Amino acid sequence: MPVLGAVLLAPVLPSMTQAFAGTPGVEILVPVVLTVPALMIALLAPFAGVVADRVGRKSLLLVAMVLYSVFGTMPLWLDSLATIVASRVGVGIAEAAIMTVCTTLITDYYSGRQRDKYLGMQVLVASLSATAFFALGGALGSQGWRVPFWLYIAAAIIAVPMAFVLWEPAKDARKAEAAPVPWRQVAAPSLVTLFGGIVFYALIVQLPYVLTDLGVTSVGVIGAGTAIASLATAVGAFSFRFTAQYGPAKLLPVAFGLAAVGLVIVWSATSVPIALAGAVVTSAGTGLLLPTLLTWAVSGLTLEQRGRGTGIWTGSLYIGQFVSPILLGIAASALGGLPMALGVLGILSAIAAVGAAVGRPQRQETAD
Repeated sequence: MPVLGAVLLAPVLPSMTQAFAGTPGVEILVPVVLTVPALMIALLAPFAGVVADRVGRKSLLLVAMVLYSVFGTMPLWLDSLATIVASRVGVGIAEAAIMTVCTTLITDYYSGRQRDKYLGMQVLVASLSATAFFALGGALGSQGWRVPFWLYIAAAIIAVPMAFVLWEPAKDARKAEAAPVPWRQVAAPSLVTLFGGIVFYALIVQLPYVLTDLGVTSVGVIGAGTAIASLATAVGAFSFRFTAQYGPAKLLPVAFGLAAVGLVIVWSATSVPIALAGAVVTSAGTGLLLPTLLTWAVSGLTLEQRGRGTGIWTGSLYIGQFVSPILLGIAASALGGLPMALGVLGILSAIAAVGAAVGRPQRQETAD
């Protein structure tokens, strides 16, 4: 559901901009429609983690799924850009709980290499979903920019089997309340993840604009192009299943390095195929990056700390995702265009790759 919320609308952003052309600040507000849920996740995921640890995972998740559908379908009937942005705030509140609880349950259900496997699969499934949603968003968006919002009703439907299938491990509520917030375990991974979120989300938002600047006018073609990049993210995430044993010390330099190369290619692209090639390389790197950062962050957490630790990490990721289009927009204005801004981000990614290689971050022993 957070993936659907993040990427489904990307292909229709140019259409929404045209539809609300008379609204003051439309150039900022339309991208915010896509990214404001990420801000809510950034702000509220740590609090969702507290609720998950102290009250329970499953009940919080089911309530959030229903609210997701309620808020997600509101733009079908809203006529002002401001109220649509407000409805997206509600979507983000629900997503904060969904994202935090789902990841926490995976760390509850599995341990060791099996946990690495399923955390990698989580990113893989999310990436494959993003591929489908990019293509579907483009296809539905060609029928009108409101049409993709109908898909948000899926969450309420999925909540029904969730109620019967999911379970959570028994825990001591008093012990959970007394357990300290795991700052020591998650501080460094979360700081790196903040920058990783900026890199991860850059092309999710900006690739449609890059393609438009290169002469693409069809929403369907834009959706297909972004779907190709998203499929590369899935490939990168799938590779984590076979490379997890190398740990963040070796995987982070590779992931950031691929992102750097791809962004520089997009920077220099003079045609759609070259831009898509760069997007594919970048996406392969970010697909490997997310499960690497996540397993680094959660590997040393106890049962009573996992909700809060996961929430802190998730908040850091989505802070990066929210500020990504804002920072790139500012950089594009200052540097003379979006390609140059993406090129600078590529250079910073290369610096991050070198820093990870020198710093050699190590994951902690798994706490079961």
